[in-house]
Amino acid sequence: MTEPPVEPGPQVLPGPPAETADVPLTTGALARRLGVSPTTLRSWDRRYGIGPAVRADGRHRRWSPADVEVLERMCRLTSSGVPPAEAARLARRATGSPPSVVDVPEQPRPRSRAAGTLPLGDVRQECRGLARAAVRLDAPAVERQLEAAVEQYGITGAWQEVMVPTLHAVGRKWASSGDRYVEVEHLLSWHVSTALRRYTPAAPQGTASAAGPVVLACVPGEQHTLAIEALNAALCELGLPTRMFGAAVPGEALTTAVQRLGPVAVFLWAQARSTASLPLARHVADTSWGVKGARRRPLVVVGGPGWSGPAARELPRPPTLRDAVAVLSGAIATAGTGERH
Repeated sequence: MTEPPVEPGPQVLPGPPAETADVPLTTGALARRLGVSPTTLRSWDRRYGIGPAVRADGRHRRWSPADVEVLERMCRLTSSGVPPAEAARLARRATGSPPSVVDVPEQPRPRSRAAGTLPLGDVRQECRGLARAAVRLDAPAVERQLEAAVEQYGITGAWQEVMVPTLHAVGRKWASSGDRYVEVEHLLSWHVSTALRRYTPAAPQGTASAAGPVVLACVPGEQHTLAIEALNAALCELGLPTRMFGAAVPGEALTTAVQRLGPVAVFLWAQARSTASLPLARHVADTSWGVKGARRRPLVVVGGPGWSGPAARELPRPPTLRDAVAVLSGAIATAGTGERH
């Protein structure tokens, strides 16, 4: 359940007014309309023959409505994970454009190289489209890809099979390229967080859990929240009661919340060893509530690479989101509650 930092992504500003359909567009205007860079358009022209049919004065590109139609389909295909060369062929075929002189069959490429500039490895097709959209900073395409992944695989499957591999690839690229791709990571993380919250159902009104909810929190000093956002969404998807406290929860505040809520379990996330606090986890595990003679304590479950030291082996540490959901839902079932709060 590891993840890169969660930071607010850049705001998506409204684009310029749409140009008249019959007026040829400049490369800059078309780039703004499609949400890609002018460099990308020139590269597609050079590599795949996706270029303007007419060039003013023999030099300046002017894109006709027919050219724009091809490019729009090209963008939709690459955003869905189709490799650019294949997308170019399909876009021309669908719009009736003549084949390009550079449109020759390519040798099949290994799956691990299909994500363009990001080192994705052997991953699902959906990761390729998500990675390409993120590198282009194409926020609408990123949102569409994440929405489709959640609808197809559910929260747990989308997180483990699509979101995490792509987030890791962006993080590796950032770490190996001298702080490049930071903007890609921020954009992707923000949209992943948004998608997870969008698919987290609200708790029904007027209901309660006899055993208490599952409390989700990052340890003090820990700002990485994506993994517990995914866990919160996955538990809520099953109709299980939760309370999400988010990043860097002070130890005293966490103890107070446990005493007030009487949770069946507490999940503590630590991305780094410097933030993982075994004394805090033990203190939470010893926190009790209820009347004398029937006092209860929560099950404390930890997650994240920060808990990888041998001292933390006394606590349950599920390695994946699916495992964490199983442990926590099992704790609720053992406590004898199937009710929603």
